[in-house]
Amino acid sequence: MRLNCFLILFLAVFLSAHSQVTQLKAFEIDSTNGSFKIIRIKDVKLKYLTRNAKLTDPRTVLNRVKPLSIWYNRFKPTSFWKKVNKFGLNVSEVSFVNWNAGGDNSVSALASADFARNYKFRYLSWNNEAQLRYGLNAQEGRKLRKTDDQIRLSTTLSFRKDTITNWYYSVKANIRTQFSNGYKYPDRDTPISRFMAPGYLFVGVGTSYIPPKDQFNLYISPATMKSTFVLDEALSNQGAFGVEAGDRVFLELGFLVTNTWETEIANNVLMSHRLNLYTDYVRSFGNIDVDWELNFNLKVNDFLNANIGTHIIFDDDIKFDEEVAEDGTVISPGVAKIQFKQLLGVGLLYSF
Repeated sequence: MRLNCFLILFLAVFLSAHSQVTQLKAFEIDSTNGSFKIIRIKDVKLKYLTRNAKLTDPRTVLNRVKPLSIWYNRFKPTSFWKKVNKFGLNVSEVSFVNWNAGGDNSVSALASADFARNYKFRYLSWNNEAQLRYGLNAQEGRKLRKTDDQIRLSTTLSFRKDTITNWYYSVKANIRTQFSNGYKYPDRDTPISRFMAPGYLFVGVGTSYIPPKDQFNLYISPATMKSTFVLDEALSNQGAFGVEAGDRVFLELGFLVTNTWETEIANNVLMSHRLNLYTDYVRSFGNIDVDWELNFNLKVNDFLNANIGTHIIFDDDIKFDEEVAEDGTVISPGVAKIQFKQLLGVGLLYSF
């Protein structure tokens, strides 16, 4: 009996010893060189899993996926074009009902549109700009009158020799005129200006200083051709705006300096400045024609803003207080004066 128990015990110990899991050889030496060894890790599949192991399915369960509540930002490729599109409308109105102090009802409106397409990459810079303005005033007891009228188009192509300097070699052209007839109110029969009467065209070559932020631009041209167009026959025969009587075009060659600057002087207060200085070499060198605009844009929100601006023009070819005799002969051609315009308005501004 004891012998049988001993044999059974010996057999159980022998079988249990041979049933142990052998050590897995997951790491094998790849080289035999003693100073340098490469060890590769082999994928080993376990024969037996422990009871504490938790297996998960890596596949996503589609019925548990929820749509995005916030749309992701789409990828936008880098563009070297800077675009500006602005539409503005300023309206002011005064109305009286049984007002003891007196007054006339009036409504004024000024529409504006600004467009810009500017390209800048490495050695090349190309700026294109269009500015359009038109304003009207309606007052009780008198006809509709024009308060503002402007068309301004400009393009500047610039090239620099390296990417470090801010000085460019530039070719610049700009044209300026108006939409409709201008009158010396209350006279509405004889226009003092029309479309392309006058019209000014500047074409020249020079150098430009353009910093990286493009908020400041200085253009200096020692050779600029100024063309003054008077395409209206009546104004041409009068010799208006510096042209000879009967001529439609007057050409000048001179020196031009142009400067533009935009900066935020306070929170939501943007200042923009444009200055043109021109003098003719042949007729009146040193007599400088000035065209200066200064505007302050006070932003209330994305669509509402207020504008305060001034515009000063001095052109020796534009005369005032002309004296004409009864027979039509000109006694005095008049004198050049400073032209000044001031603007204050609150309105809508839409940009896209």
